[in-house]
Amino acid sequence: MSSAAAAVGNTALAILKGIAAMISGSGAMFASTMHSVADAVNQGFVFVGSVLAERKPTRRFPTGFGRVINLFCMIAVIVVTMMAYETIREGIHLLQHPASVTTITWDVIALSAAILVDGFVLIKAMQEIVREARVEAKGFGIISASFRNAKHAAPPTRLVFYEDLVATLGAALALTAVLVTRFTDNKLFDGSVTIMIGVMMLFVAFKIGYDNMVGLIGVAAPREVEERVAAIIFSDPDVTDINKMRIVQEGRTYHVEAYIELRPGLTLADADDIKYRVRDLILADPNVSDVTMGILEDDGVKNWVPQEM
Repeated sequence: MSSAAAAVGNTALAILKGIAAMISGSGAMFASTMHSVADAVNQGFVFVGSVLAERKPTRRFPTGFGRVINLFCMIAVIVVTMMAYETIREGIHLLQHPASVTTITWDVIALSAAILVDGFVLIKAMQEIVREARVEAKGFGIISASFRNAKHAAPPTRLVFYEDLVATLGAALALTAVLVTRFTDNKLFDGSVTIMIGVMMLFVAFKIGYDNMVGLIGVAAPREVEERVAAIIFSDPDVTDINKMRIVQEGRTYHVEAYIELRPGLTLADADDIKYRVRDLILADPNVSDVTMGILEDDGVKNWVPQEM
């Protein structure tokens, strides 16, 4: 939902900024326009990818479609990189041939709207991170909590968070550049800010690209998720140990493979009942999409040690 809201908002902003850039001739305004275009396209891709990633597993694709969102995010990274290149190139051109800003009315209106809209979407993304990471935070505490737990959020939420963080900062920088260029003799500030916005876009592309490359390869779940699943397993009184467990992140969900040890003396029928009982407890977690579980008799040796991340 955060990506859908961001796509709609950035489409409107791109149109408004584009009009302002053509009227004023500001390079920073052009850079901010390119950023909004990139954001609108990216977040549209991410929304479609998120919808497809929610499809249920099929016989042909038994592990589901979770990694589809990583693929769509990688496409978004290519778009951001191309827009960043054009933005930096325009900034270099403006340093060599500074442009005069004729009017700033439209620029101020467009960039003020961008700060408000991107800031609103950024706050929504922060709230989404806190919810997905399952941490308690209220008020201004959401800001610090979102930065600390961004790595635990779903790929589309992370993309929206980083993109709108840079978009909000970029709009504020662009507004500063427009005012400085219009009211001072400093003609190089416009090109410098344009390059800065392009570099920030490259940072987003690198960060999101790396995260999703890891996701496409297949990455272990964060330690917090592992500990949460282990706590669910040990909540059953008949479970004495976890012999082995592997949790792999698939898009925004997790696949759990575990061998659990049960107290000695159980019949096969009772052991089966316990296995399915524990499996159902794990599947009750909304972030877990699949559980494969084996059962062993307790060997008297403590095997479970949380994995170092």
